[in-house]
Amino acid sequence: MASMIIVLVGLILMVIALIRDKMRPGMILFSVVVLFLCCGILTPKEALEGFSNKGMITVALLFLISEGVRQSGILSQFIKRVFPQKKTSIWRTQIRLFPIISFISAFLNNTPVVVIFAPAIKRWAQSMKTPVTKFLMPLSYATILGGMCTLIGTSTNLVVDGMIIDAGYKGFTMFELGKVGIFVALGGIIYMLLFSNKLLPTERRDSINEIENNLSIHTIEAVIGPRFPGINKKVGTFNFFRHYGAQLKEIKRNGESFISNMDNQLFCERDTLVLWADESFVKTWGDSSGFVMLADGKAELHFGKKKKYFALILLIFMIVGATVGETTFVRNAFPSVEFDMFFFACITTIIMIWTKMVPPRKYTKYITWDILITIACAFAISKAMVNSGLASFMAKYIISMSHELSPRVLLAILFIMTNLFTELITNNAAAALSFPIAISLSNQLEVNPVPFFVIICIASSASFSTPIGYQTNLIVQGIGNYKFVDFVKFGLPLNILTFIITITLVPLIWPLN
Repeated sequence: MASMIIVLVGLILMVIALIRDKMRPGMILFSVVVLFLCCGILTPKEALEGFSNKGMITVALLFLISEGVRQSGILSQFIKRVFPQKKTSIWRTQIRLFPIISFISAFLNNTPVVVIFAPAIKRWAQSMKTPVTKFLMPLSYATILGGMCTLIGTSTNLVVDGMIIDAGYKGFTMFELGKVGIFVALGGIIYMLLFSNKLLPTERRDSINEIENNLSIHTIEAVIGPRFPGINKKVGTFNFFRHYGAQLKEIKRNGESFISNMDNQLFCERDTLVLWADESFVKTWGDSSGFVMLADGKAELHFGKKKKYFALILLIFMIVGATVGETTFVRNAFPSVEFDMFFFACITTIIMIWTKMVPPRKYTKYITWDILITIACAFAISKAMVNSGLASFMAKYIISMSHELSPRVLLAILFIMTNLFTELITNNAAAALSFPIAISLSNQLEVNPVPFFVIICIASSASFSTPIGYQTNLIVQGIGNYKFVDFVKFGLPLNILTFIITITLVPLIWPLN
């Protein structure tokens, strides 16, 4: 009982710390792991197992692969062909963009997809005098919806898959989640096409225009990253021009704009800075970990045509290889080698590094280490919930509260609980809290656990109602200068739609009995 109370208190404190955003999520989760280690709830081996988990390492490799594809320029070239070349309706542009973006994000990390598309969409919208607010939030949602459709579409799917394998069950295949994810994505895209024009703001909120006579000076938007040296420092005391050679003209945060009253404002992670700088700024700081995204309205320099298509070939090789490697024929033919996503991601990453598609001496910059630490600690926290008996206790409590209800209703409860965690904290932390409860629920009910696993994957990815649950939401919030209420107004119906589709289809595709 004492261990259970310690774990429960630790989890409550963890959730409060994540909501208050006083520290990076990885360090918050690691602090909780250390607490459980000191209390004897976790052994050193259990605390460290997540750092060697195949799913976590696969996420790290996919960061590099996504960066290689981004730097190749193949997506930027593709964008030029997708955007209408003359003014057209918002609906026609959206119907061309959203399905393509969702398809791309099913195979690439969501963040680089948004980083590439967001500036391009903003440039196009400004040139066509179309409200950019009608596109940026749906851009983030389209990447989230696409990520639900494959094993590699989002880090959360790989995290849950790793937990499934650690628990002794068979993991997901490449496209297994797509059996329900595709229907969720289609429903979400249709919803955005029908209602984005009505529910999203239409006014232009940009306060700074490019009015410099010097043609080499232009507006640049920069989204602050976790390693920006001025975080939590006052604008008036941090000499931005001395550090970066650019003039800070505006700070955009949570739909608010700070222009004349900036000096007493603190720099915060995920703020969007509007700068006046010359052509050298993006070249100098484009790869800096201090900024998540730089948008300067200019075309990027990329590799030659051969390497563009080579990047595409490598990506296809990885996806097809991992898919074919899961077939019974290949497993029987090569019993000593596991041709899974980890195997092909390793090969693809090494080829990209040695062909310099990812800068060999700077490769660590493109890995989001905090996400990896969060994932690794998520495994340990789930283990602590099992060791202490908290997961079993919570499952029994949920069952006792709904003893006359069907397992399908318990799936709905699990979805709502996981989705609430996602909106308040982070997707990977939400999966960590929900997974052991899902295992206990399925064991105590003596039903198929796979529907519970799928529910966690979809619910922990479906972060639409707040900007804090998913990094891409935070990026577009700054660029589009959305308010928090904009996410609630447009995203909450999408949460409900996702819930209805998922709860309806999952028991049909993966029977509980």
